[in-house]
Amino acid sequence: MATQRAQTKTRGGDPASRPYRRQSSSSTIFSVEKERTALEALRTQSQSNQLLGWFPPSIPLNMAPQVWMVGEDGEDLKNHGELLPLSKLQEIGVLYWHLDPKKPESEEELAKIRKDRGYNYMDYLDIRPGKLANFEEKLKNFFTEHMHADEEIRYCLEGGGYFDVRDKDDKWVRIWIKEGGMIVLPAGIYHRFTLDAANHVKLMRLFLGEPVWTAHNRPQEDHPVRQEYVKRLMDDNAGLALAAH
Repeated sequence: MATQRAQTKTRGGDPASRPYRRQSSSSTIFSVEKERTALEALRTQSQSNQLLGWFPPSIPLNMAPQVWMVGEDGEDLKNHGELLPLSKLQEIGVLYWHLDPKKPESEEELAKIRKDRGYNYMDYLDIRPGKLANFEEKLKNFFTEHMHADEEIRYCLEGGGYFDVRDKDDKWVRIWIKEGGMIVLPAGIYHRFTLDAANHVKLMRLFLGEPVWTAHNRPQEDHPVRQEYVKRLMDDNAGLALAAH
């Protein structure tokens, strides 16, 4: 789409009563600039002694996800324009792989991931005007902060979008997922989703057992799955994230 999408939302308020607005063109330009400079930034990060070890060697530098901080409405923050290391995702339990939907060998790797993690259900979600019924309304729902009682697993086959997740300090971390990116959000994490400037994304949805797509909008502090996630998040010895490729 010509501009990114976001919903004005304050934690604890009623999302339905707040306007759903398009982000400014300057925000879109800023994100495009991120893509242009991402490879250089990632190379610089990977050479830093303090970041050695976080970068999975099987993900080429130009295929790693771009991760940065954003504001409550999804706006880029002036003082947080730098990309973050993948360790930022690992510490909150988010997993990431990079596959290539056009290569047969990726089918084998996908099959292995599904077998290892028990993802026996699979379907597709095509988010674009004309393909997804009630397109604008669905985007509003996707961008409303929520959690699920199960993992959310998405494999991007076409297009791109942003998964925003809450970090340990309750700040938004934005993950730019594009073609070939596969992401797993842990059960209980607060998150939201919106499209990038491409205005469409085709996703493979995976699930363990019978699919349940119920979104529990924030606040959910009494939900047992949320409580378990927070407990594990605060336990430095728990190790939320399992190894991804």
